[in-house]
Amino acid sequence: MSGHTTELSDQHSIDTPELVAIEFPLAGIGSRFLALAVDYLIQSIAIVAIVLFVFLLPGTSGLGRTVAASPKWAAAILILSVFLLQWGYFTLFEAFRNGQTPGKRLVHLRVIQQTGRPIGLFESMTRNLLRAIDSLPSGYFVGALCILLTRRQQRLGDLAAGTLVVREAETERWSAGAGAARMVTAGVFEPKAETPTGRSRQIPADALARLSPSDLQLIDSFLERRLDLPFEVASNLSQKLAATLSRKMGFAIPPAMSSDTFLEQAAAGVRELSS
Repeated sequence: MSGHTTELSDQHSIDTPELVAIEFPLAGIGSRFLALAVDYLIQSIAIVAIVLFVFLLPGTSGLGRTVAASPKWAAAILILSVFLLQWGYFTLFEAFRNGQTPGKRLVHLRVIQQTGRPIGLFESMTRNLLRAIDSLPSGYFVGALCILLTRRQQRLGDLAAGTLVVREAETERWSAGAGAARMVTAGVFEPKAETPTGRSRQIPADALARLSPSDLQLIDSFLERRLDLPFEVASNLSQKLAATLSRKMGFAIPPAMSSDTFLEQAAAGVRELSS
């Protein structure tokens, strides 16, 4: 990837249906433990807040009287709170916040499937249920050992769930090229593309004529599934696919044209020539 030079052992490469390899920089053990430390700090603060709320603040309420009268209730509330924070915290954040807990977001890490797609609730539950085993006997010894010994730097939870922890690539905002306007929000882009006409299209006909029906199929495959991909993956794939096709066409993509706009115009142009 342009602008980054990383060791091959720190990369996970995926061959996409567009025949373009996408490389994900794998997160190392240091950055993962830093993210974990941040998450544990947040959890500790939350537990202290729960203890203060249960035992101090509602002293005159029904809950406060119940807790004061029955230490078993107090123990049950604390055990339930700790369980929900330790298991639900990671599971829910990773499942519904694009693979990121607050700690991972701060350190720019993300959990993804080995296919490059975002993880869902099932993958998040699986990898976090095994967090208890990864933390044995203490200090995440088992998990750290697995990360060091596995080729893709996976702990037991990752191996069971088929997930990876990757570093987020530095991504540029999508520039609004001719025929398209985009809004970037929380790592997701929503295209509002207009169909390029012959007058607005910037790709000459002789360059479009060098593209084959199979090239058009590759472009369509990407354009149809780009919204299902994480933003940085879609951006990287779009740029690589555009660069490959522009070389075949002998056409230099104008600086003001985004790779996504180039692909949209190329697809529309090939259809127009074949009609």
